[in-house]
Amino acid sequence: MCTALRRISKMTKQEIKLANLNTLADYQEKLCKEPQLRQLFFELTLRCNEACFHCGSSCAANRPDGLPLEKLKEILDEVKQNFGTGVKIALTGGEPLLYPDFFAFTEYIHQQGFRWGMTSNATLITKEVAERLRDTGMNGISVSIDGLQETHDRYRNYPGGYEQAMAGLQNLIDCGGIDAIMVTTVVNHENIREIPALFDIFDHMDINEWRLTGIEPIGRALNFPKMLLTPDDNRWLMEYIKKKREQKYPVEYSCCHFLGLDYEAEVRDWYFLCNAGVYVAAIMENGDVGACLDIPRNSTSVQGNVLQDPFTKIWKERFQFYRTPLSDRNETCKNCPEKRFCRGGSYHSWNFEKNEPRVCFKDVLF
Repeated sequence: MCTALRRISKMTKQEIKLANLNTLADYQEKLCKEPQLRQLFFELTLRCNEACFHCGSSCAANRPDGLPLEKLKEILDEVKQNFGTGVKIALTGGEPLLYPDFFAFTEYIHQQGFRWGMTSNATLITKEVAERLRDTGMNGISVSIDGLQETHDRYRNYPGGYEQAMAGLQNLIDCGGIDAIMVTTVVNHENIREIPALFDIFDHMDINEWRLTGIEPIGRALNFPKMLLTPDDNRWLMEYIKKKREQKYPVEYSCCHFLGLDYEAEVRDWYFLCNAGVYVAAIMENGDVGACLDIPRNSTSVQGNVLQDPFTKIWKERFQFYRTPLSDRNETCKNCPEKRFCRGGSYHSWNFEKNEPRVCFKDVLF
């Protein structure tokens, strides 16, 4: 009797999920026809004081800075005029704090009434920097911690990086007034064994969320195939996150990839929907316009350049690549029963040369 009840309960839960996924699929079809700009990334610089082996943008110390401050302000003014200040501004790099006019730009963002956040390795966040970030209106930040001390420093080719990052994280916590402080960990086949120890560390820190994301076969990570997660690694990671969430800890899996009925809405608060080009756009350091900054940059993914055309024109008149399903471009995906929910997966892990996904969890998680 108990077994039968559990089976009925499970079926009911899956039926609810299927109904929600179908509703989302209908909504996404409408969204592709009527996109809503909700978040705009500014890649301020590709310079970075670290050189992570898995970096999707291949950032390093000798990479260029981005657009001049006056151009950034001009773009922001245009966004305010045409889309309003409800668009969330996200600053990234490289290490965005290395952009020479970083605080001049954040002050302008704040003055114009936008909410803004950033990604950072936190090594440059002293107490004074943390307070200035808060005072210029930073609402949220994602700090990258990719393992325990020796592992983190080795992955990032930066001795002392772990201690500096953890100090920067604590400075953010101590200064107060920042709505969301998040730690992001890129999980690979090696550091997955350190996840429980990292949880014990973060559990004693006043952070708002710990986000775990699997290493993606993009950027420099393509040179390290043995570091990619195995099917067993992925299953362990999902079960670990699911258990922590059941225990009410603020741990979640990243937004990428369709996970199947067992894990959708279990390891994160929402169902899979790739935001690229329908909610999210990005302006790259050279002025190119695309969607998620992890997407490989080529003639297909880049939609224009703000040095040649206004951002608004590019967003409204182009981006069709991001508003048609990737599954239409691949015969296997086109014939997959999950294509309505997956649509070919995340744009950042699409193989543009072979027109196929580099990551698919079919026959791994479902």
